[in-house]
Amino acid sequence: MTMRGGMTWAVLVLVAAIAFGISPWFTPGFNGFESDQFPIAQFTPPVQPAGYAFSIWGVIYVWLLVAAGFGLYSRARAPDWRGMRPALTFSLLVGAAWLPVAVLSPVSATVLIWVMLLFALVALIRAPVLDRWYARGPVALYAGWLTAAACVALGFVLGGYGVVSLVVAALACLNLAILIGFVVLFLVPDCAEYGLSLCWALVAVVVNNGMDQPTVSAFALGGAVFALGGAARSALRQAATR
Repeated sequence: MTMRGGMTWAVLVLVAAIAFGISPWFTPGFNGFESDQFPIAQFTPPVQPAGYAFSIWGVIYVWLLVAAGFGLYSRARAPDWRGMRPALTFSLLVGAAWLPVAVLSPVSATVLIWVMLLFALVALIRAPVLDRWYARGPVALYAGWLTAAACVALGFVLGGYGVVSLVVAALACLNLAILIGFVVLFLVPDCAEYGLSLCWALVAVVVNNGMDQPTVSAFALGGAVFALGGAARSALRQAATR
């Protein structure tokens, strides 16, 4: 990638981060998939986290925007930032279109959020180790939440279209999120924020289900403990390399 190309991608990341951050303003009142968007109504789907957990999006929006601004202002031509930028740009641009699509079609929105996750994980793998608070950190938090969100969306579709029962859909998709989390936390160094974000989502699934769905709660709690342990392991490994 040329020096001019590096500057171009730095600008594109900032534009994509802005588009992603303002997208909720163009879809006011969206609080997740509605029960009437599916052939089988889902009023209290066990795969869904408690509502408070979605507040993490505010942190993600702001952190990614600050990171993109720093990247353009201070690291536009830094070689170690270049590999991350194309994948992050594509993920954020897809994310900017996600809310309008989700209002119209949960199936299409589920496909899009998996695309977002794929590119976010590529960006995380390629994120620079230095400047972690402006690169690897925000991307890890974003990718961790997307891991949970993509699996939750898939659970909605599987249960809502009667592919499996709501409980089986929740268990299958929670286990998928935990499996992806295991691979990421094992392979990617210094991504404690990924584990913390995934833990946040899984704890919210426990809160949402409580003892109404004890099996789902138990799996989510086990996954949350694992994700927290992975985050701690990553943080300790980071501290040891300083």
